[in-house]
Amino acid sequence: MLTTLRRIVLEFNQEAELDTALAQLVLHVKQAMKTDCCSIYLADYSKQSFLLKASEGLAKEALGRTNIGFSEGVIGLVGQREEPINIANAHLHPHFKKIPHVKEDNLKAFLGTPIIHQSKVLGIISVQQEQVRNFDENEEAFLVTLAAQLASALANAEARGMLGQKKDHGKWVKQLVGIAGAPGLALSQAIICQPDADLSSISLLKANDSQHEKQRFYQAVLKTRVDFQYMSEQLAQILSDDSLDIFEMYKHLLSSASLADEINEKIKLGWNAESALKLIIDRYVVQFESLDDVYIRERGSDVRDLGNRILFNLQQQQQQGHQKQQLPENFILVAEDVTAAMLAQYQHKGLQAIISLSGSNNSHAAILARALGIPAIMGVDPIPLDQLDQQTVIVDGYSGELFVAPDESLQAEYQHLISEEAVLTEKVRAAVDLPTITQDGKAIELLLNAGLASGFEHSVRSGATGIGLYRTEIPFLERQSFPTEQEQTQLYKQVLSAFPSQQVTMRTLDVGGDKALPYFPIVEENPFLGWRGIRITLDHPEIFLVQIRAMIRASINLNNLNIMLPMIASVNEVDDALNLINQAYFELKDELKDGLCTVRNEKIPRPKVGIMLEVPSVIFQLKELAQRVDFFSVGSNDLTQYLLAVDRNNPRVSSLYDAYHPAVLRALNVIAQESSKYLVPLSLCGELAGEPAGAILLLAMGYDKLSMNPHNVARIKWVLRHIDYQRSQVILAHALTLSTAKQVHGYLNEQLENLGLGGFVRAGM
Repeated sequence: MLTTLRRIVLEFNQEAELDTALAQLVLHVKQAMKTDCCSIYLADYSKQSFLLKASEGLAKEALGRTNIGFSEGVIGLVGQREEPINIANAHLHPHFKKIPHVKEDNLKAFLGTPIIHQSKVLGIISVQQEQVRNFDENEEAFLVTLAAQLASALANAEARGMLGQKKDHGKWVKQLVGIAGAPGLALSQAIICQPDADLSSISLLKANDSQHEKQRFYQAVLKTRVDFQYMSEQLAQILSDDSLDIFEMYKHLLSSASLADEINEKIKLGWNAESALKLIIDRYVVQFESLDDVYIRERGSDVRDLGNRILFNLQQQQQQGHQKQQLPENFILVAEDVTAAMLAQYQHKGLQAIISLSGSNNSHAAILARALGIPAIMGVDPIPLDQLDQQTVIVDGYSGELFVAPDESLQAEYQHLISEEAVLTEKVRAAVDLPTITQDGKAIELLLNAGLASGFEHSVRSGATGIGLYRTEIPFLERQSFPTEQEQTQLYKQVLSAFPSQQVTMRTLDVGGDKALPYFPIVEENPFLGWRGIRITLDHPEIFLVQIRAMIRASINLNNLNIMLPMIASVNEVDDALNLINQAYFELKDELKDGLCTVRNEKIPRPKVGIMLEVPSVIFQLKELAQRVDFFSVGSNDLTQYLLAVDRNNPRVSSLYDAYHPAVLRALNVIAQESSKYLVPLSLCGELAGEPAGAILLLAMGYDKLSMNPHNVARIKWVLRHIDYQRSQVILAHALTLSTAKQVHGYLNEQLENLGLGGFVRAGM
């Protein structure tokens, strides 16, 4: 039966039309189970009923016009119970509902099971037989297994099919929902953007003249570098944060000797330039996409985009030019994978919003869209791109909702909301340089999360007062070997010099496990609980000492360095790390004394050392830890993940990941109370800090500093300047009494509305 199941599901997936796929499905199931009837009902939540969509055995004229309420009949009972129901004679069951035009009088035995996707009943599949009997265990197991395998396929098929639905009596229908990538609203015509060049379409070919291929590759790299420089300069005129770092990373990779050497090695082996480029870029993409850290994993898309840009310039060498796409005055860009380079290319040409079928809110396209104030929806359910081309669409970047071909009333409603949003945006921008002080005088510092070496001149103008988290692992990931102390010193010096009068907190190398370096592979069965963070650097003090020495050396004459240790789970780890930090510090002092270290000022600053609180065990060791370190910084993303035992990157359970879960909020509050008790400065870096409701709760708890991405600084500053500290404490006190994350979200949204801040979390002021 397993072979039969696979064949049925495979054929369902291969059929483009949903109605045809369902018709074939019921026929194949009827034949496989040797029953007299098989039917499928799909849930219509707007009408609170199940619609008969396909059947082999029931009257054909009943298809598409038979609705059974969610609480009606045995079909409704299957949906209510969300479990299979097996009845020997359905006509005698108290829930049986007679529907004459369905013509099922002779069908007695009934077996139905729900089709459920992500806890939502999508429909019911049932089989019936004239004989009065219970279906046996094997038959029931077959239908249940089939329904489970169909759930995801049906969800995707419905998403694709929704674009073809017609409006019912002039009413609009919510079409698709993706990930809210960048807040904002847009109403315009959708334009499909296909990549100018695509490495995935390249066939591997050999070439006779390796020297010629090397020259072609070199010329393409030069042209690509010019392209990115132009894009960066254009955007620098309108951006004031470090979102432009992506172009610095592009240029850094283009200048990377290791990347060029690897491609040239492939060319030496006889591959043409396009094939060599594909082989190396594909390998880099696989390395990035296999990592756990969602921010770093998204860089795989950036590397792919870089490869496609080089490929385009390679192909242009053999072409006379290409037809430029005619664009309307205003448009919404739609692509399979919208990249940062696409945004840079189109942002000044009337771009109103972006829709990306892949990606997440951590992709550089989403980051850049937020910086540019361009609404974005990422990770939309897979649909044929051509179904969106030239359509009028509404993008709601707050909810992730996409409306296709909306009617006049919905368009008028969103036009009004767009006007309100423009007014609020201007108010927020005007306050970016003001201090972050509540209306009753409580001050709080807003810091930046950063991770790339360049672009800090833009970050300085974001309104933040320093860097609360600098990720040091990206330079390690971009190389083919561990960077030297000199290379690291130069890099860290750039960062520290960008904020000479403000504090910069650098996190030590946070890799290992499923976030392995390309040149230091680690394979583990459970990487989330494996060899990573401080564990790997303590096991390799030669790596840790070099990095600490580089950080301290870079801070000479600046004295603005803080060092932060990631993934701390015990006091012993802190003691061991502090011993190594002391060793590095005194080594540098001795070198200075012996004349081996030449600096203008002979005083080497001793950095403050803190730890990230992201492993739940540290919550119960705060007293001992407070005696050893200078500050605490909560990594709310990982702390939430570990407290709830949820992999936030796993789509099957990611909906369970919620920083507003009562357990998470109570843990954060305990940390704040204990930190205050032991007089330890406390900050938080994570998505929660950059959310209006989260910032209000953290303010009330007593967090001294909030660290976030640059695009969030201005709006969080506005929110905190428009609330009383006393009011935030009242909100927190009630939020901590609630039992579910849903209750917390509802209450906080209500409070934001009451404060006149609803425009930061939904459309309209």
